[in-house]
Amino acid sequence: MSWSIHHTRSESYAAQANAAIAKGDTALAESLFQLAAQEETLALEQIEQGKKRTLGITAVSAVSLWFKARDLRQVERLACGWLATDLLPDFAITQLQEILQTSWNEKIFQQYGVKFFPGEVLVSVSGGGIVTGGAPLDLIHRKVDEVRSYFYRTIEMLLNRPFRKHGHPSPEIQQQFRPWLIQAPAGSYQFAVRVQKPTQLELFPEPSPDVEEITKKFLEIVDASVDESQEVIEKIVPDPEYRQVFLKLARNLAPTGKTFKRLEIKSATDTEARPIILLPESRKEINESLRKGKKPIDASLGLKDRQLVGILRGLQLDKDWIEVRADGEEGTIRIYQTGDIIDDIVGSMVNHRVIVDVSERPDGKMIFRDIQSEE
Repeated sequence: MSWSIHHTRSESYAAQANAAIAKGDTALAESLFQLAAQEETLALEQIEQGKKRTLGITAVSAVSLWFKARDLRQVERLACGWLATDLLPDFAITQLQEILQTSWNEKIFQQYGVKFFPGEVLVSVSGGGIVTGGAPLDLIHRKVDEVRSYFYRTIEMLLNRPFRKHGHPSPEIQQQFRPWLIQAPAGSYQFAVRVQKPTQLELFPEPSPDVEEITKKFLEIVDASVDESQEVIEKIVPDPEYRQVFLKLARNLAPTGKTFKRLEIKSATDTEARPIILLPESRKEINESLRKGKKPIDASLGLKDRQLVGILRGLQLDKDWIEVRADGEEGTIRIYQTGDIIDDIVGSMVNHRVIVDVSERPDGKMIFRDIQSEE
């Protein structure tokens, strides 16, 4: 039979598998993914070697389907077999390496009995001073911390927790939902993140059924924060407080163009999902979305808008102030009324360069409006 027939059958089985996942029938989904993988592998065998792009797309699709079928041996066999040839385009080689590394990680986790929620997120930074396999430690530490905060906020929302304005996630959430940093294939510089399953989910009353899809929801929220309209993000995140913090966390992830120029977030195994790209322009667009939600300044109070650029030297959110050593100013400047600053937004900014929007009163006192990282 032709490539077209096998590929069409594969798509049909995969669609049925996704429908089974939506109904919570994991066992049926895996058996259907196996049928889809078998058909896609047969389709791969029908392609002429000269059709490099079609070979690459179909090879990645087949390996990805074997992974979804949880047949890790077939993932390794098929991926390694094609990587050993010179027939694939560069994009397919990269994607097969990513799936293969994820499969090897999965084998180790199964060996030690560690279970994760479905999905794995791959985060990569590139451009500027980033080189293949290397990046400044403080930059990567901040990005890891920001991604972790994003995941915890997603988990809290899915667990129907009241919005947390201060402090860290509760000890029970930190203990039961543990984001893991996973080894990723060599790239510009990249790391992978998965969320460990809690041993006792029943400890959390009335969680959203979507809690099983934490990774998927995380990707949806980041995508909506970066690329979609206000209506889309309001639909995905109805709570305005959660929506504001997700937008600010996404803004921090986006580059300014000074240290690096591009941050990409994507599923490590769903090859059909498009990557989420954050560029310096993304930060400007998110800032515009955030400005729409700000209260206008009362001009009758004599307030004057200012923007301070410098190093965040200290913060006392319980006492409602932060201190910044601003460029061109002597000493540090204390900024008050920081009530809507969230700890996990500013925590990674301490001792790093920031941009702070303030309103200056006639007596010189600075009133907080907004803060974002400058790097």
